[in-house]
Amino acid sequence: MRLRGTACAAAGLLLAIATGCTGGAEDAAPATSPTPAGATAERAAGESPRTVPSPSPTPADPVSLQALMQREHTGSGLRLGEVLDRTSAYTRYAVTYEANGLTISGIMNIPEGEGPFPALVLAHGYIDPDVYFSGQGMPREQDRLARSGYVVLHTDYRNHARSDQDPDNDVNLRLGYTEDVIGAALALRDSGRPEIDGDRIGLFGRSMGGGVVYNTLVVAPGLFDAAVAYAPVSARPEENIDHFQRPDGDPLVAEIEEKHGTPEENPAFWRGVSPLTHAGRVSEPLLIQHGTADDTCPLVWSREAATVFQKAGKDVELRTVAGEGHTFGPKWAASMDVTEAFLARHLR
Repeated sequence: MRLRGTACAAAGLLLAIATGCTGGAEDAAPATSPTPAGATAERAAGESPRTVPSPSPTPADPVSLQALMQREHTGSGLRLGEVLDRTSAYTRYAVTYEANGLTISGIMNIPEGEGPFPALVLAHGYIDPDVYFSGQGMPREQDRLARSGYVVLHTDYRNHARSDQDPDNDVNLRLGYTEDVIGAALALRDSGRPEIDGDRIGLFGRSMGGGVVYNTLVVAPGLFDAAVAYAPVSARPEENIDHFQRPDGDPLVAEIEEKHGTPEENPAFWRGVSPLTHAGRVSEPLLIQHGTADDTCPLVWSREAATVFQKAGKDVELRTVAGEGHTFGPKWAASMDVTEAFLARHLR
C-alpha cells in the first residue's frame, strides 16, 4: 500500500548494528509479524510537517522495531543550500531536512530538464563519523542515478557531517539512522518542489545502509515504491556485533550488552531488533545484490534474508555477482544496469 498525503505507516528504525560494515574506504571510493499499520488518509491541505501517525500502542521495549512501528514520525523542511557542483546532467546541492525533531544534512542531485523526476533516498555504509564528510558514502551511485533522471537525496545520518547529534544512538544499535531515512522520504513528499515526484520514491542502501533498508521496509511498509540493497550487513544485529566489533575489542559492545543483555540473557530483545522477525510486514519489491567474493559482509547473510522474506511471500530477489567483493569493481556497471531496470519497472 502506497503512502500518500498524511499516511499511516510506522516509521523509524534501527540500523541493527553497532558498527556495521567498515565501509569507510569502500563507500568513499568513486570508483510472527505484527499487523501492518493502518489505512492511508488523504493529505490535509497545507499540512506541514508531514507526519506518519502511529497505530494504537502496545507495550514494547523502547529499543525495538516494534517501538519504532508505534512511534509517530515526521519528515519535513527540505532546504536546498549551497550549489556544490554543476554538470551537464544535474546540479548538486547541500541540503538539510527535519526528521523527528533533528536536522539532518545531506546532498541532493537534481537532473537537468523538465520534471517532476522520481526520487531515490540513498543510505550509505559505515564510515567513521569523525572522518565522514557530507555526501561521502555512495558517489558512483549518486552520479549515475542522477544522470539517469532520478532526484538523488543522499542522507548523512545523525551524528554525521552537519547533522544534529544523538548521543544515545550507538548504544541503541543506531536505530536513528533508519529514522533519518524515513524522514528523508517524508521530506521529499512534503517538499512541494516541482522537480520532485512525491508519488515515486525508491530506497537504495549498501553495506550498513542495506541493513537500514531491511528495517525501513518492516517499520514503514508502503512508504517507498521499491528498494535495493547492495552487499548488506546481517539482518541479525548480534551477528554484526560478533563479526565487526567484538574481535576488535570495541568497548561499545560492553555498553550495549550492559544495557540490553546478551543474546543468551535476553533473546527476546535481540529478536525484537531483527527485521527477520517482522518479515511479513514488507510490502515493497526488494532487490538484493551481493558479490560471491565479499569477505566483509558474507554472502550467507543475504541468502538468509532473502529466504526469510520469500518464505513470508514477499517480492524479494537475490542476485549474486560472481567474483565481486564488497565494494563491487569490474562488474559494478553491469550490476547497476540490473538495478536501473528494476527501478524503472517500479518507479517509471
